[in-house]
This record gives sequence, structure tokens and C-alpha cells, in this order.
Amino acid sequence: MPMEQILPDRNTDKPVEETATHGLVLINTGNGKGKTTAAMGLLMRAWGHGKRVTMLQFIKNSKANFGEHKAAVRMGIEIIAGGAGFTRPGVMGDTEKSETMAENLWAIARNKIGSGDYDMIILDELSYPLKFGWIDVREVIEVLKNRPVGLHVIITGRDMPKALIDYADLISETVEIKHPYKTGIKAQPGIEF
Repeated sequence: MPMEQILPDRNTDKPVEETATHGLVLINTGNGKGKTTAAMGLLMRAWGHGKRVTMLQFIKNSKANFGEHKAAVRMGIEIIAGGAGFTRPGVMGDTEKSETMAENLWAIARNKIGSGDYDMIILDELSYPLKFGWIDVREVIEVLKNRPVGLHVIITGRDMPKALIDYADLISETVEIKHPYKTGIKAQPGIEF
């Protein structure tokens, strides 16, 4: 019987058996719709395989009760909406409140990432707190480097920092070709929320 090939883990330089789960960092970015939806598809797929999953939403209002939240309750999946809604510093929203909420949710995310209690963690719309400077991208990368070997982390959002793109294992970019908003069609349950 041939020996299994041993590959180095790029995060720790420790050998990892080829058959072992090798945790990946995946990024869904771009101006098109579907970044969060794609991440939720992976969450459902992992959950279907009996994996331990969670999703932390950095922009969605902490009181949100959208379709994914209702489904997660029925399935027994943890989704934490920890934002104040969409904020654009200097343009709209309570920036101070949004920054504090993002920092608090990042503290929860750090603990979950390091806990060893999960197989997949989604950091939904993390790109915005990174872009606005509320969370340090270097700290995020350091936490990702020190995560358990088998943990997959999916990060979504537009304007992803280059340092995080350079670090990630897989990057998918959604491109907007046509969008119903531009014809006056509003957000709809089951499509946008």
C-alpha cells in the first residue's frame, strides 16, 4: 500500500496529510450581486455534510430577520447579524455606532476562528469595516494564519483590500452586467433579503 503524500500547510509549514481537510480562505468580491448568496450556498453545503458552520454579518442590522435568518433558525445554524445597517462615512448612517459594532463583531469572530469549534466561518461584508479602517487588515490576516488547519473562512464584500486578496486561496469576483434596481425595481424578499 503506497504511503499518503504529505504536503506542507501554507499557514504553518507543518505537514498535512493529503486526505486531511485543508482549510481555505475564500473571497467573494466584486460589484455584482450574489457574493453573500454564494457564501450561504457553501454554508448550506457544509452543513449538509455535518460540518459545524456559522456566519457573522458585519453590515446587516443586528435586529435583522431576513430570509436567511429565518431559515437558519429552522436548521439550527448560527447567523449573527452584528451591524447597524449600511453606513458610508461622511454620507449616511451612524459611523461611530457602526464602527463600534464592527469592532465588537470582529472580537467575536476572532474567538470563533481560534476556538476550533467550527469547520466553516463566513465573515459577510467584512470588506466594508476593512475599507473604512475600523478593523485592521493585518490583524485579520494574522488571525487567519493562526486558525485551525481544517477551518474554511469565507469573506464577502466589495472593495476587498489587496493584502487580503493576496493572502486568500480562492477569489471569486461577481460582475454586474444588468441589475433591476436601475429600472426602478426595489429589493424583494427571497432575492435581496
